[in-house]
Amino acid sequence: MPARAGTATVGRPIPPWEVRLRRFEQLRARIRNAYASGRSPGSSGGAGPVRSRPTAAPEPAPASTPAGGEPVADLHPSTSSRDDADVPHALRIAAAWSWRLIVIGLVAWALLRVVGTIRIVIIPLAIALLLSALLAPLVSLLLRARFPRSLATAVVLVAGLAAVVGTLTLVVNEFIQGVPDLSRNATSGIRQIQEWLKTGPLHLSDNQLNSYIEQGEQWINENTQALTSGAVSTAATVAELLTGALLVLFATFFFLRDGEKIWRFLVRLLPLAARWRVDDAGRASWATLVAYVRATVLVAFIDAVGIGIFLVIFDIPFAFPLAALVFLGAFIPIVGATLSGAVAVLVALVDSGWVSALIILGVVIGVQQVEGHILQPLIMGRAVAIHPLAVIVGIAAGVVLAGIVGALVSVPLIAVLNTAVRRLAHRRPPEVPPDAVVVAAKAP
Repeated sequence: MPARAGTATVGRPIPPWEVRLRRFEQLRARIRNAYASGRSPGSSGGAGPVRSRPTAAPEPAPASTPAGGEPVADLHPSTSSRDDADVPHALRIAAAWSWRLIVIGLVAWALLRVVGTIRIVIIPLAIALLLSALLAPLVSLLLRARFPRSLATAVVLVAGLAAVVGTLTLVVNEFIQGVPDLSRNATSGIRQIQEWLKTGPLHLSDNQLNSYIEQGEQWINENTQALTSGAVSTAATVAELLTGALLVLFATFFFLRDGEKIWRFLVRLLPLAARWRVDDAGRASWATLVAYVRATVLVAFIDAVGIGIFLVIFDIPFAFPLAALVFLGAFIPIVGATLSGAVAVLVALVDSGWVSALIILGVVIGVQQVEGHILQPLIMGRAVAIHPLAVIVGIAAGVVLAGIVGALVSVPLIAVLNTAVRRLAHRRPPEVPPDAVVVAAKAP
């Protein structure tokens, strides 16, 4: 009968090394069974499953105590080193904001430099976008009438060019016909102004008037070279103007015909997770631009007709050109209407005297009030409503960066950016496009 480990058989004692070897074999067998039961739960390998003992949560490490000093406080979650912990939290937040704002400012400055360098391309493209937003509803109307897309775009573009050329022809013809009468009336008007300066509240003498006139002539003589160089530089930019006009025509045509394809191509360049949100924001911004341009054209037409009717009633010369100027000036909110109205008042003052000028001034102010308080809120609505301060700041920045064209483009650009930022910041699941194809995975 075999004896157990640690016992002696009859006639022969078990050596201690053999006892230790048998115990080691038993321990190894138990470890093997425990490992097998841990790999396959529910299986018993002779030693039974080994249950894991719950481990206690690690105790927080005590604050380190430097030699000869007080205990140092634990690191703030927003810090990455002991040096950061020595800087106040508010200062670290201010520094984080500062360097991020510096980076944003540098990127904006570089972007403005790039835009300024290629402005001869950027400005025509911006004008083409505005014209596309204005003519897009007409193209859609012809497409619903079964016109081919290229033919519909060409018809709308040619009709728009014909309207612009016809309007310019009427303005130039009336201006040429009215210049002689205006020059004769201007002489008497200037004399009336001189008499008013003498007998009015200013009480200027002949010597003072002559000195002011001499100062004006001297200024003109001193700046003749600058004015001439400006005229020469303006003549040198005729080629640029023609190039920009051709680019506007071609860009408008392709925006109207292939705008949807161009937008889809640009969206596909973005990461997949951002495509739907950017597409949704872009389409909402385009709808805002279309609504803004359509409302601006309607408001400008109403302003031009209202002021033009009173100019015709009071027999003010250049009634049609002044109405056209009011129409164009209405595309620059607040500032444009004021400048075009001032020109109409000045012409009325020179031609018909201060009574007619005051009446025209009242008409211009009344039309502007109706525009600001009734027409714009009613026609534009809340979708494209912009605060007047943002309008003024945008126009000023546009004039500084790109002159008159910048003033024309700045306000619709602000409206588009306002809609895009609001749409991107609005956290909601994007709408599935109607032409989207959903592919479901097969069941396993």
